[in-house]
Amino acid sequence: MEFSGYIRFLLALVFVIGLIGIAATMARRFGLGFPAAAMKKSTNRRLSVVEAAPLDGRRRMVLVRRDDTEHLIILGPNSETVIESGIKAPARDTA
Repeated sequence: MEFSGYIRFLLALVFVIGLIGIAATMARRFGLGFPAAAMKKSTNRRLSVVEAAPLDGRRRMVLVRRDDTEHLIILGPNSETVIESGIKAPARDTA
């Protein structure tokens, strides 16, 4: 391959990478494929995951807070089990 072939290859590679960058920027701007960037942060969210811990390779224990109540749940590949419900959430520090 001659030197001009290498130059053409390099220019084509830069062009394709540039097109990918432009497509990613447009997708992010219109909220396509980037749900975290498209969602606006809300200060008054009612649902949150407080903590998650793996039990074994297939299951994990999750503490979920809804309003001022927490729920302890075990999540597996085929089932969800509520271990404890109605746990009073500790007071939040606002300082």
